Amino acid sequence: MKTTLELPDETFRQAKARAALRGIPMKQFVTEALEEKLRSDSSQGAPAPSPPWMRGFGALADLREENRRLEGLIAEEFGKIEPEDEA
Repeated sequence: MKTTLELPDETFRQAKARAALRGIPMKQFVTEALEEKLRSDSSQGAPAPSPPWMRGFGALADLREENRRLEGLIAEEFGKIEPEDEA
């Protein structure tokens, strides 16, 4: 199959030089490089899917300060022992 690839100039020069050093056409070099990359990606396996409970992880991080403020108010109000309750 014919296709067109847009490569950075330096990447193309390096690939062409490596192909020349190996004595193979650029087409073969690119094909082998892609096949090698595809093999290594599949041998590592797909990343494990995140468990469902991770979808919401960190979603309420912006409420951290408000939570601290409310905890302080609760501790202040309900943490006191009234003198009549001590006996």
